[in-house]
Amino acid sequence: MRVSTVMMFERSVSSMNRQQSAFMEVGEQIASGKRVVRPSDDPQAASRAVGVSQSLASNSQQSDSRVTVRNSLSQEESVLNSVSDSLTRAKELMVQAGNGTLSDADRQSMSTELRGVYEALLGQANSTDGNGSHLFGGYQDGAAPFVKDASGAVQYEGSDQVRQQKVDSSRLMEVGSTGTDVFQTVAAGSGYVAKADTSNAGSLTFTGPQVTDTTADGYGDSYAISFDDNGDGTFGYTISGPDGGETGTYDGSSATLEFGGVRLTLEGAPEDGDSLAVGTAQSMNPDVFTTFENMLSALENPLDSDADKAAFANTLSTSSREMDNALDNVLTVRASVGARLNELDTLDTVGSDRKISYTQTQSDLIDLDYTTAISDYVLRQVGLQASQKAFVDLQGTSLFDLM
Repeated sequence: MRVSTVMMFERSVSSMNRQQSAFMEVGEQIASGKRVVRPSDDPQAASRAVGVSQSLASNSQQSDSRVTVRNSLSQEESVLNSVSDSLTRAKELMVQAGNGTLSDADRQSMSTELRGVYEALLGQANSTDGNGSHLFGGYQDGAAPFVKDASGAVQYEGSDQVRQQKVDSSRLMEVGSTGTDVFQTVAAGSGYVAKADTSNAGSLTFTGPQVTDTTADGYGDSYAISFDDNGDGTFGYTISGPDGGETGTYDGSSATLEFGGVRLTLEGAPEDGDSLAVGTAQSMNPDVFTTFENMLSALENPLDSDADKAAFANTLSTSSREMDNALDNVLTVRASVGARLNELDTLDTVGSDRKISYTQTQSDLIDLDYTTAISDYVLRQVGLQASQKAFVDLQGTSLFDLM
């Protein structure tokens, strides 16, 4: 092999360039704090780091989503607390209204306060969050979900579906509740409700119904009780249900009827054609605003006859039970909101731990070990200086020096 001056020069320059490139590479790593500055430095680690980075970004997005959901649920919980206070005050007024010593003027005055509670409740049902979205409108949160129609009755015009937001990799959480869920339904196990027909003309009143046997045939069905005047001071009654009906005689003073696992106590004399409806609370079209409207109407009307007094007593009995059911339902919804808030706290803890794990994995893949890097930096510097010295010495050599 022929060793020429050109060949030695080229090899010396090549060696010096390699040493300088390695030296600059370590310097770049130290300056950036990264072992993998570009994918070519470690393709496998760089590829895995991209996946970890995406997981970190997704985890961060879910954390931001939890903040948004928490704010909305916290506002809903606050409003539901106010709703509970309103319903509690309404029930207190209903209990006071049952005092037989009150005059028509007293009841009229009481109706004024109850109407104020009613209007406050309507405002709470139309509450908005910080972005102007209605809390109880479901998907249709751009307009007030509860509005009064031409007759003054409150109607729900929101959506029956509630928004959902992704708060974790595999968890979609409901954000808020629909107005139907809060104000127009009852909690499970609310029992039975009885209502007197608004056209009743007699002095018949009822107490109950009380559930006596949940295993009885017909339990959970709805019933209608109608009365016919026998002409001798007694009344025939018919209890109609899905599986037929049963008949009996009522003496016009008091009686206890048992059917479908429930008991209903009657007092007073009905008129021919008077009727009662008995059914589960859910099947009796629960609506807290309708309950308020019925009670307000009863309080504002004077009690001039036995029929008026009976109608007032029946309305009071039905409204009191419906108000209890409404309050229980609001407390159930509030408990659900609280459970979701607690779940968000748990997910925050899990997300924080996950972030630490992802960050550690990413660091292990691409971050720089400064101790090793500084040692490599010094060694590369020495190697570069040695190659530079060798190149300088090589330039000064000549075969003529040996002649």
